[in-house]
Amino acid sequence: MGILEKISEIEKEIARTQKNKATEYHLGLLKAKLAKYRSQLLEPTSKGKEKGEGFDVMKSGDARVALIGFPSVGKSTLLNTVTETHSECAAYEFTTLTCIPGVVQYKGANIQLLDLPGIIEGAAQGKGRGRQVIAVARTADLVIIMLDATKSEVQRELLEKELESVGIRLNKRRPNIYFKEKKSGGLAFNATCTLTNINEKLVQLILHEYKIFNAEVLIREDCTADELIDVISKNRVYLPCLYVYNKIDQISIEEVDKLARRPFSVVVSCNMKLNLDTFLEKMWHLLSLIRIYTKKPSNPPDFDTGIIMRRGATVEHVCHSIHRSIVDVFRYALVWGTSTKYSPQRVGLQHVVHHEDVIQIVKKS
Repeated sequence: MGILEKISEIEKEIARTQKNKATEYHLGLLKAKLAKYRSQLLEPTSKGKEKGEGFDVMKSGDARVALIGFPSVGKSTLLNTVTETHSECAAYEFTTLTCIPGVVQYKGANIQLLDLPGIIEGAAQGKGRGRQVIAVARTADLVIIMLDATKSEVQRELLEKELESVGIRLNKRRPNIYFKEKKSGGLAFNATCTLTNINEKLVQLILHEYKIFNAEVLIREDCTADELIDVISKNRVYLPCLYVYNKIDQISIEEVDKLARRPFSVVVSCNMKLNLDTFLEKMWHLLSLIRIYTKKPSNPPDFDTGIIMRRGATVEHVCHSIHRSIVDVFRYALVWGTSTKYSPQRVGLQHVVHHEDVIQIVKKS
C-alpha cells in the first residue's frame, strides 16, 4: 500500500470515528500517523522522481507574497493591475503554467508578488503542479488566497484544507509548547495550566508513534493533539493570510458587505479596478512593514529614501540596514515620531521604532 492509500485510509477512519473521551487516544494516534505520512509525501525521493520543474524564483525586494487560488479567479489580472508585469490572462482555465514574479511599489517598499498557477483539489498529493505551488508558498512572508466571490465558500474550504495538510498554518500563532528530544531519561512531562484536550498518556502515545521515547515536554497553554503534533513535526510554517474576494461586480451589495466584514478579508473587482487601494493597504499591514526616515545633523529628514523595516524593529536593526559597521561606533540616536515621549528623544540601540519615525544616529567621536 502506497503513502497516498495509507493517508486516504486514515482520513476515512478519522471521519467515521466518533469524537468522545473513549476515542481520544485512538484519534490522537491516527492524527500522528497522518501527519507523519504527509511529511513523507512532501519529502523529495532519493531517486529524484519528484524533482520535476520547480519554480526557481529568487527572493527579492522587502517582502515576498504568494498568490494562490483555483484557475480563472483573477490572479493574473490582479498582478497585471497592481504591478508593471504582464502575466497572460484569458477566459479559459490554466492560462498561467509557471510562476510569474512582479513587483508592487507601495509606500516606498518593493513587494515581490508571485502569480502561481491555479491549484486544484488534491494539490498536496501532487495533482496538477500543486507541490511546486505549495513549496513556493512556504517561502513567502504572506499568502494571498484569491477567491471567486460567486463561489467563494467552497473554494476557501478546499484551499485551506490543501494548505493545512502540508503544514501551512494560516493566521495562527505557534503553540506555546516547549519540546526537546533527549538521549535518555524517558518522558519528562509538565504543564503550567489545566489541560482539557490532552494528557500525559496521550502525549506519550503520540511521541511513541514518532519513535521518540526520551523527551522533555512543557505545555504552557491548553492545546490540542494537533498542535502538539505540529510542534513535534518541526516543519510547520505559520503565515499571515489575506483572503481576496474577486468579481464582486457579479454579486449583490448585501453579499459584498457580508464578505467585506470577514476577518483578514478584502473585496475587489480586478476588471473594474474596484477597492484595490484597500487591498494594498491590508497587504502592507499584514506584512508588518514600516518605513523609517534618516536625518543628518543640521539637515532636514530625507523623505525621498526611507528604510523599510518590520514592525518591532529596533534602532540596532536600523543601524544594520544602513551599514553593519555603524553599531560599533554607535553612541546614541535622536528619534522623532510616535515611538518617543517627546521629540527628539535620545535613545539607545534597543529602542523600538514606529512607522514614519525619523532617526539621527550620533557616532562616537
